[in-house]
Amino acid sequence: MGRMHTHRHGKSHSIRPATLRAPSWITQSPAEIEELVIKYSKDGLTPSQIGIKLRDQHSIPLIKPITKKTVGEILEENDLKSEMPEDLENIVKKAVGLQKHLKNNKGDRRNVRSLELIEAKVHRLSVYYKRIGRIPATWKYKSVVAQLE
Repeated sequence: MGRMHTHRHGKSHSIRPATLRAPSWITQSPAEIEELVIKYSKDGLTPSQIGIKLRDQHSIPLIKPITKKTVGEILEENDLKSEMPEDLENIVKKAVGLQKHLKNNKGDRRNVRSLELIEAKVHRLSVYYKRIGRIPATWKYKSVVAQLE
């Protein structure tokens, strides 16, 4: 998603572990790691927050090499998957926040464009999720916006 609508070349991000082998220092069994994922999900954490927590508090860099499953897949198996994919939800929230801002700040012509770019991303992502059946084909950005307002 990074450089879609920009001309910048940002390269400084944390990078994921290069080797896809389970590191030697991990003492937890795959089952224990899955339990942690389930527990954190029930605490209301999103999949990416769960990943960060496992990384920072349990020194588990990536759970996939160990459990052979992603956080999302573990949640799916335990019926904990959210209605809406996390990335789509984040972009929609962002768009709605900006809409509210533009309502109150009618003079802010500059960010009208930002909103268009965000909405384009929402649209692109929702098309993808409809195609893979992750969200209903009837899902409409407009109706989600209406609920959030």
